[in-house]
Amino acid sequence: MKKVLLVLLVALTALSFVSANGKGEAKKDSSALNLMKAGTLAIGVEIGYPPFEDFANDGVTPVGYDIDFAKALGEKLGLEIAFINTAWDGIFQGIGVNYDVVISAVTITDERKETMDFSNPYIDNYQAVVVRADSDMKVGGFTDLEGKALAVQKETTSDILISDYISTGSLNCTVAQNEKVITCFTQLDNKEVDAVVVDSTVADGQVGKYPEKYKIAYLDKSEAEQFGVALTKGNTALQSAINKAIDDLKAEGFFKENTEYWFGG
Repeated sequence: MKKVLLVLLVALTALSFVSANGKGEAKKDSSALNLMKAGTLAIGVEIGYPPFEDFANDGVTPVGYDIDFAKALGEKLGLEIAFINTAWDGIFQGIGVNYDVVISAVTITDERKETMDFSNPYIDNYQAVVVRADSDMKVGGFTDLEGKALAVQKETTSDILISDYISTGSLNCTVAQNEKVITCFTQLDNKEVDAVVVDSTVADGQVGKYPEKYKIAYLDKSEAEQFGVALTKGNTALQSAINKAIDDLKAEGFFKENTEYWFGG
């Protein structure tokens, strides 16, 4: 989903520490995992990308699909979890500097593999076009967005996709590149844009939550994207431990239940 970035974020906010042993997992020796702080897995997240990462009604507590996954991962690894809220623009540069991993709806791409390692994928994703619920727009492919005003989150795979269409001359449209995905939907609400191009998982969450406001006009299932945990290149011990935990969570049905809860199945 989200592209490698060039700017290092200067302000990071540690949101919370979550005990990983609340469900009876034994405390484990983490010395071989090369963590920044022994016993704690520090996680970079961009809060404000629902339903993966968001704030609860108190405006402080992180909630979402990835938050639940991170907590379950901590339990499996026998580690405490520290969430560090980080702007998307620069989030990858913080790996190994400000946090151990990024769990924030990160698409596994060949380009990113050049500078970081990934866990095995834990969820599939596609690209989608979201319009207002009362829209009569017919979209059979991205070229049908010719002449439209679109909104994307800056530096995401949605942004890359539309930029590629434009740069190759396959599409002529106007694009608002926003720092936050929520801003894209606000622009759609205000009729500043005709559509939002976004991850299908985010589209599912917004349409499920606000069916009176939005609908999915197009879902591109020609090429699946996969989200994974991004971590420091070469930390094979941590990578292997995370992969084992993901396998265990899959076998226990965690991801099925989490998907049903946050996306309605």
